[in-house]
Amino acid sequence: MGLQLQSQRRLSEFSTFGIGGPIQHLVEVTTLPELREALLFAQTKSLPFLVVGKGSNCLFSDRGFEGVVIVNKISFCEWHPTSVKVGAGYSFALLGVQSARKGFSGLEFASGIPATVGGAVFMNAGANGQETATSLESVHYMHPDGREETWTRAELQYGYRTSPFQTLPGVILAATFRLGSCGQARQKQLEIVDYRLKTQPYKEKSAGCIFRNPAQGKSAGALIEQCGLKGVQVGGAKVSEIHANFIVNVGGAQAKDVLELIGVIQKTVLKKTGIHLEPEVRFYV
Repeated sequence: MGLQLQSQRRLSEFSTFGIGGPIQHLVEVTTLPELREALLFAQTKSLPFLVVGKGSNCLFSDRGFEGVVIVNKISFCEWHPTSVKVGAGYSFALLGVQSARKGFSGLEFASGIPATVGGAVFMNAGANGQETATSLESVHYMHPDGREETWTRAELQYGYRTSPFQTLPGVILAATFRLGSCGQARQKQLEIVDYRLKTQPYKEKSAGCIFRNPAQGKSAGALIEQCGLKGVQVGGAKVSEIHANFIVNVGGAQAKDVLELIGVIQKTVLKKTGIHLEPEVRFYV
């Protein structure tokens, strides 16, 4: 059938921030053979490739991307008695809801995270004191040359918002999660979603939390708020009035606006508290 390459598309279409310039080549893949073909195309043309899911936790360049943007839509879901195997393009939030409805514990926190499974595994996404790596059993992966490999959780070095996949050049294909049984899973999941809706700018364009919580056990959002930065704005980028660790696109924001605002926040917090805030959001600028 051949690769269905698209042009005249923009990264802003694949970004929860709504930011990002033109894409040279775009391809949406739903199967492993399609993904392998896309990687081979990039390799034979000597082009860089960028894999995206829901485009959360990312800041894309205003200049766009000269290469191949691969939208990972590999989206199967296989339920087993004590585990679930899920394609990397599957909604992590939906997985959290579905697992809780089935009475499984371990992924309740996922229901409020606007990421794909691949993105959550890549970032070790977390919320409410839980993180992706805790329930992770194994990861199925494709190297740039098309080779497939599976690693168990024990073989993977995970940390706070970090995973080995952040320094590997290939693509996450699927993940298997270990599940427990819990009669209160659905109630817990609903409480998590309710809390997030009340405390985060859920309906606005953002990338999620901008900064990691510092090692001193403090909250990045609390520090930013303490420094009087809620509502501070550069261009179309603004520190959220609801949660200070979110920058929202209030209209026409560009990557340069967000980067400038991040700099303002870092300098102010460092000056007033002595703490340097490290970005959690990944930059493709």
